Amino acid sequence: MAQTMAQISVEDIVKHIQDGCRLAFPVDYAGVSMATIPALLKQAPKNLNLIGVPTGGLAFDILIGAGLVKSLETSAVSLGEAGGAPCFMRATAQGTVEIKDSTCPAVHAGLMAAQKGSPFVTLRGLIGTDVLRHRTDWKVIQNVFSEEPDPVVAIPALQPDISIFHAPMADREGNVWIGRRRELAAMAYASRKTFVTVERIVDERLLDDEMTAAGVLPALYVEGVALAPKGAWPYGLWGEYPADIAVLQKYAQMARTPEGFEQWISETYR
Repeated sequence: MAQTMAQISVEDIVKHIQDGCRLAFPVDYAGVSMATIPALLKQAPKNLNLIGVPTGGLAFDILIGAGLVKSLETSAVSLGEAGGAPCFMRATAQGTVEIKDSTCPAVHAGLMAAQKGSPFVTLRGLIGTDVLRHRTDWKVIQNVFSEEPDPVVAIPALQPDISIFHAPMADREGNVWIGRRRELAAMAYASRKTFVTVERIVDERLLDDEMTAAGVLPALYVEGVALAPKGAWPYGLWGEYPADIAVLQKYAQMARTPEGFEQWISETYR
């Protein structure tokens, strides 16, 4: 007999995010759980170590602006069409946040190592780059299967303590529909815990349909699901609703100053 998932709240999710948490969010088009941001601002865990899979955006910028971030590992932080991420750029210029510059393939490689229980995986494309020069935790090693000189870069496993994303739906067992957004699966496989906010919870078991089962993240990898309609706003959610570009542009303009950032937060979330 199928087990029914215990539905939790957004606040329940955020309670798991403690000081020093290694917290992963997906790229802005893949389902960012913006619904968790007000609760995170209220709880205010300190010294968060953010991971962008493989980039970060508004959620990162808000948490940085609120002073909750110690470090971030990602290949980029931006607001896309709305422009640069003001709090990120300010923190970078002031040196108040540790930046672990990465690349998209390196982020995914680190997650792949974590999900396989491997200490590292190797990549070639980083050889000779400034990114490699500034990442002392990445090591150039010899390909053990080659008798000729053949350097490769060892990327250590990247295991988030917690991953959070937003999806269109989950069923009563906690299986989550992610469609073609495989980066969400990679996050869940690699993380110690994964929480998901969703637009709706459906009665039909999502794994039962052979036509759609391949796009489902099984409940085995999901710690908890919270119902949060429009939970990606002001970002859009694939197949559901578009991004609110006007809101993103307003944020990009107001957050250019700390005072403007505080005003936007107050007007939007408080």
